[in-house]
Amino acid sequence: MTDAFATKSKPTSGRKDAVGRLFVLELSGGRIHSMSPDGSSRKVIVADCHLPDGIVVDVEAGHIYWTNMGVPNLNDGVIERADLDGADRKVIIPLGVTFTPKQLHLEKGSGKLYWSDREGMRVMRANLDGTNVETLVKTGEGDDDRREATRWCVGITVDPTRRQIYWTQKGPDNAGLGRILRAGMDLPKGEDAASRTDIEVWFDDLPEPIDLELDLESRVLYWTDRGNPPLGNTVNRASIDAPARNGRAPERIVSDLMEGIGIALDVPGDRMFITDLGGSVYSARLDGSEKRAFLFAQGNLSGVAYAEITSKEN
Repeated sequence: MTDAFATKSKPTSGRKDAVGRLFVLELSGGRIHSMSPDGSSRKVIVADCHLPDGIVVDVEAGHIYWTNMGVPNLNDGVIERADLDGADRKVIIPLGVTFTPKQLHLEKGSGKLYWSDREGMRVMRANLDGTNVETLVKTGEGDDDRREATRWCVGITVDPTRRQIYWTQKGPDNAGLGRILRAGMDLPKGEDAASRTDIEVWFDDLPEPIDLELDLESRVLYWTDRGNPPLGNTVNRASIDAPARNGRAPERIVSDLMEGIGIALDVPGDRMFITDLGGSVYSARLDGSEKRAFLFAQGNLSGVAYAEITSKEN
């Protein structure tokens, strides 16, 4: 194991009253589940979602945000917000603004939500209240482009230190055309989302990369991949400080998923959580060891988020 991936066990929380909590999206049932990190004390906090896919938690504000993909060819995706217990639910990105919103990322420092829009072929962001919607990357336009899965943007994460965004373009099923790309958080001066010149292909020839999570402390990017084994149905990682496209391969640390989708990191606790369309929720250490499934056959699961919240918030 290289130094870039070195991990060590740490306390799971800096606050004595904080308790770890998982938020899991059930795609098939249109529900959001809240549970302890071992799957216990589970409860449904939101129902009647329209194909929920990505979720983030703002502990300070006491909010969860999630995307609803809607019907992929109908441009009816929305982004919603609610309290941690599911109360005070409201739409913040309404119909017609984003086509098929997928993974969601909260960048608290700048007060922005970032997301990938699959059939919209875009990477987008907005203020936390849904105002000031911006398109940062545009990979195509119109129905013909929309049918090309190589243009679909799916996963998203942000490196606020170097002011870069990372996103996945998954490609067709099992085609080996998936890519992870990166660019600046802001559009270069005088350029637009469709023709910006700072986009860099960080990894290519991947099976079907889906969701991304970044360990800023170790500068390591983690992602799920849905493609066929042995490269697909995996969790992978690589240092973001290594040069892009230099012939290296990512480190494959978890395998044997059933269409892996969501990933969430608990870096202080040296663990990750993973969900798949087969309905399992897994935990593992950040190096992929000690993998175990603690929930099975729970419908089709998509996004997952981990947060440490106080007992009052819980």
